[in-house]
Amino acid sequence: MKTLDEMVDILAQKVAAGTGTVFFTGAGISTESGIPDFRSPGGIWTTYQPIMFDDFMSSRQARIEYWKQKTAFSELMKDVRPNPAHTAIVRLYNKGLVQAVITQNVDGMHQAAGMPEDRVIELHGNSLRVRCMSCRRISTLEDALNRIENGDPAPECTCGGYLKPDTISFGQAMPEHEVRTSIELARTCSCFIVVGSTLVVQPAASIPQYALEAGAFLAIVNLSETPLDGLAHLLIHEKAGTALDMLADTVEKLLP
Repeated sequence: MKTLDEMVDILAQKVAAGTGTVFFTGAGISTESGIPDFRSPGGIWTTYQPIMFDDFMSSRQARIEYWKQKTAFSELMKDVRPNPAHTAIVRLYNKGLVQAVITQNVDGMHQAAGMPEDRVIELHGNSLRVRCMSCRRISTLEDALNRIENGDPAPECTCGGYLKPDTISFGQAMPEHEVRTSIELARTCSCFIVVGSTLVVQPAASIPQYALEAGAFLAIVNLSETPLDGLAHLLIHEKAGTALDMLADTVEKLLP
């Protein structure tokens, strides 16, 4: 059985060999920043009942409850910062070795760590943005939260449309452009690294399979098992921050 150092060295060789690495990140990369995993015991969805998208659109009471949950989540998020896993990916990107990050997370931590906005593919949206469900205008979360604090429990746009955090709710369709872009990245990369995802939330969880089918090297960095463990070329059962920081250090030593 290979040691952590040996596994990281194998992965570093793959990353350093080209410019075709794509990272695919899930909740496990952000829990180390103090952001709770929604689905684990004690997570948001064990405390609150998720609001379905159709209910949000049809019921003012559902919108009020949705924004109550969003306000609670924002309190949890206010002091979080990127961790060594996020910054390690940026270090590799700055070396010209990373094409993009595909993320299931909505926390904006990759951008906060220094990844360019156009290199982060957000499959489930971004909770720091707010979108009008009618005119599609984007505004800030801070503005919406200020309105709620001042007595408007379900803020609406000037056009009359419902304001909603720019994230994918239960029952809401996935963003077509982001899904297509992610599949194309998976099909064209040379190395695909899954970090902190259990690969059970579909359709996002199927994206690594496109990389495998196209012949990419698939590595999974995760503390728990995933459905693709048996097909991955490399499994690293370690915290994301520890493994990716080691990866960036090792890659930097390999480069001229």
